[in-house]
Amino acid sequence: MVGVTTGELTRASDGPWPGVDRPAELLEEIAEWLGGYGNRATRRTYAEGLGLPVTAADIRDWLPPAGESAKTVWVSNSWPAAVTHYVRVLGASPSAEPARHRPPPAARGRFRHLHWFRWCASSGVDPLTATSTHVKAWLDALTTAGSAAATRDRMLATVKALYTHLADTGLAAGNPAALNRRRLGLGAATASTTGTVVLTTAQVKALYAAARTPRRGASALDTARAAAVVALFTLGLRVSELCGLDRGDLHVTRGRRALRVHGKGGKTRIVYLHEAADHALTDYLRERDTDAGTTLTRRTVPGDSPLLVTRTGHRYRRQAVWQLLQRLSADTPLHPHALRHFYVTTAVEAGAQLVHVQADVGHSSIDTTEQVYNNAARDPSRSAVDLVGDVLDLG
Repeated sequence: MVGVTTGELTRASDGPWPGVDRPAELLEEIAEWLGGYGNRATRRTYAEGLGLPVTAADIRDWLPPAGESAKTVWVSNSWPAAVTHYVRVLGASPSAEPARHRPPPAARGRFRHLHWFRWCASSGVDPLTATSTHVKAWLDALTTAGSAAATRDRMLATVKALYTHLADTGLAAGNPAALNRRRLGLGAATASTTGTVVLTTAQVKALYAAARTPRRGASALDTARAAAVVALFTLGLRVSELCGLDRGDLHVTRGRRALRVHGKGGKTRIVYLHEAADHALTDYLRERDTDAGTTLTRRTVPGDSPLLVTRTGHRYRRQAVWQLLQRLSADTPLHPHALRHFYVTTAVEAGAQLVHVQADVGHSSIDTTEQVYNNAARDPSRSAVDLVGDVLDLG
């Protein structure tokens, strides 16, 4: 479990996760974040690297003792449900007995006590209110313990990726791990363009065409939903924003169909639909209503009905988005943020003002919009490389 010592059972005075005011919410979002990675081994590696339990024995210590009420022993009876979600994502089982004839497990790493959540617990820091000062103190502790720069860099990258998700969902106020790695002596500057995937217009068109192509075993509704998801992503939405849309958020304003998007920090913005997104969404909703057995008019649908739903009628979740994009781009695994970057770079290069693009995608600062654009690889047509090549004429 998360804590100073393995197997320590924390009672209601401290809660199931010592030092965390909202443990169930935090664990639920961690499970959501881990679920975005298609490889189960990757999920377990990241969980272990953060200091979370991954073995059956450690996970059992996170559950209420047998015969005692979760409501009275633990801070919240939503905690067991959060643990169940986490266990399902990891593919672990807290009730599993150790297999016989299994070789002894590998020794735990010597920095295990300094994994982020364990360091927070031992330092009295609530991870949801951690600041960059806390992260720097954690890195200093790793340095003092003799960790290599590459180890610290890898651990910081994992923490930063998690907090990007927590900040995106609004559970954390910001990303305390978004530090300048070069100043910390951990590698290249974070502004490097090497990690930014820039999609071409042809690639996005191919992705949309793949989504619209019926596949074996898929219904017409499945195909329409896939096309709607890809089309909506070309509006520059975040994954959490896409999944959080309700049918009542679709409306007409100033003569244009638009979405009322609920962004980070509780901020709401209006996102207009371009023609392709409008058609794809209309086709999906029509197919969905027909599939339900009744052709519903827009006025008869409850406003709080999710805009995108699964086959079973539940709200579409980020894990389903990841799975869809991975299926559509099997040759080159695609992160949802790549489509958001595509919106920014394409809009700017088409002549849109940065301030308008900032409003479209919901960046808190125009500097963020400019950074996304500047960090992206430039369109080849904006490079002088061919002019130099023509002059050289190396044939």
